Amino acid sequence: MAFAVDEINRNSKLLPNILLGYSLYDSCVKLGISFRAALSMTSGRGEPFQLNESCYGNPPVLGIVGDTSSTRTIAVSSIVSLYRLPMVSYYATCSCLSDRKRFPSFFRTIPSDAFQVRAMLQILRQFNWTWFGLLVIDEDYGRHAARLFQSDLAQSGGSCLAYLEVLPQGNDMAEIQRIVGIMKKSTSRVVIVFAHPSNMLDLMEEVVKQNVTGLQWMASEAWIEDQVLRTPSYMPFLAGTLGIAIRRGEIPGLRDFLLRIRPDNDTLSSQDHNLVKQFWEHVFQCKFVIPGMEFEGQTLERLCTGNESLRNIETEFLDLSNLRPEYNVYKAVYALAHALHDIMQCVPGSGPFQGQSCASLQGLEPWQILYYLQKVNFTTDFGDQVSFDENGDALPIYDVLNWRWPPDGRAEVKNVGDVKEM
Repeated sequence: MAFAVDEINRNSKLLPNILLGYSLYDSCVKLGISFRAALSMTSGRGEPFQLNESCYGNPPVLGIVGDTSSTRTIAVSSIVSLYRLPMVSYYATCSCLSDRKRFPSFFRTIPSDAFQVRAMLQILRQFNWTWFGLLVIDEDYGRHAARLFQSDLAQSGGSCLAYLEVLPQGNDMAEIQRIVGIMKKSTSRVVIVFAHPSNMLDLMEEVVKQNVTGLQWMASEAWIEDQVLRTPSYMPFLAGTLGIAIRRGEIPGLRDFLLRIRPDNDTLSSQDHNLVKQFWEHVFQCKFVIPGMEFEGQTLERLCTGNESLRNIETEFLDLSNLRPEYNVYKAVYALAHALHDIMQCVPGSGPFQGQSCASLQGLEPWQILYYLQKVNFTTDFGDQVSFDENGDALPIYDVLNWRWPPDGRAEVKNVGDVKEM
């Protein structure tokens, strides 16, 4: 997100003479924290900006990029929709969020699960798999996916559910044992799972224990990319897994931007300084000296200088070969920027608002941004079109991934195709 804003601010054609700013909030995967962050922005009580001596205060909020989980997004969007403040999620997929009456200001750069279910059914028909089981997580993400499967199967016909089971939240091993027992006894060899990696870990422990082999797994986008499951203990059971994945993208210039991050950067807030220092200590296996406590009670570990170079370090932080949710964040920021740019192109007397008026940058209202966001249509440098339908949903496109377990024992993930819905 920081990179996208920085890139837009350096772009002389997009939003010339206008600077975008941002506040980043870590929800810590807790609804209450997401709620407080959203309310602080909508109420104008967020952290003020100090651009220069004459420019200080709370600038108008253009929109919110997030949240990740469907459950938190449903709660936050229901509040910010009261203010008609745009909210663009890069990861919340619940089909329920396409309800324009409930969520009039919600958009997303990740396809709805309604499209994901149709993509899965398309793959099932491709292989003539007509008898399968469905496992879903006990939250909005899973429950709505189950309803969509049942509805689409009833309409299309030709396929049947052998079983539908809800994976428990928490460590309910008795329930997981029961579910795996059903999978083992079933004549269906295909099992579709809408769950998070943490739920899959509990499930796979029991699958290994009961030695349930010979299954063809189909994964939702929430766990198809997770490396934690691609281990020597699980891959004999999961090899051959097919899954729907978020569209992979490329973001030119991002690596150079990340390489410029340093612990002595004066533009960082105190919280960001602490975060970067923690990252620095982890990557370079060193410690920063705490001022006033030099060597007092500190271990004689290698000290960080702050001048270490990230360029030759192997770290997941700099692995940009598989940008998926990150690419969606990038598109979300650009969607808001293009909406604001289109507002600035409005000619007084030919505008879309009352009396053919235009929006004013000084008195910009959230509902005016909303109007233009609905009409956004642009193409990324990677060649993907970004626009929203009447429900705020992005154009659906997925990658199809396949897990392989070659003789050398190193798990591979191959992109074997894509699914588009025009």
